[in-house]
Amino acid sequence: MNKLEKKYPSIGCCGIDCGLCPRHFTEGKSKCPGCFGPNFLDVMGQTCSFISCCVKNKNLVTCGECSNYPCEKFDSQWFGENSYDSFVTHKKAIPNLNLIKKKGFDEFIRLQKKRIKILKIMLKDFNDGRSKSFFCLASALLSIDILEKSLESASNIIDKQKIKKDDIKGKAKILKDIIKSNADKEKISLKLQKPPNWK
Repeated sequence: MNKLEKKYPSIGCCGIDCGLCPRHFTEGKSKCPGCFGPNFLDVMGQTCSFISCCVKNKNLVTCGECSNYPCEKFDSQWFGENSYDSFVTHKKAIPNLNLIKKKGFDEFIRLQKKRIKILKIMLKDFNDGRSKSFFCLASALLSIDILEKSLESASNIIDKQKIKKDDIKGKAKILKDIIKSNADKEKISLKLQKPPNWK
């Protein structure tokens, strides 16, 4: 158990949306509790340099609260407009921290909870076993309005075509096609940008 525990583990110290990450929605022992959440060390084994600096040394929740933000830790291939991703998108990290800095945690968490609620619906009703990463990515990168309208449009098509409730594969295709179309209109890529030679 952590001696310290973050108040909001759904947001990484570095700004990554831990609450919208596939690892957070993994069943079993490898399920990540979020950034330095309950039993983080038991699951992940170690912390990163952001947690060490932000939580352990400065008792902060995110780097956005630090007087040195943004520091040299953000001068890497993992942050910025053209950043690389891991198994979760890094593209919203800095915008998330800037939003927290400008409007505070309560507003950020309010909006993030909406995204998490939408994602949970997608995973419960539309996940064909191959769509979790896609839905996590869409929930992080698209606006809440687009996500809500995509779900509504998918439900309308499903009702109109009388697709059975247990036809998860058919339902997943409908929702994914709608989301992809909406993302294309916004010029948003729904593919993780992995570094060269990433495995």
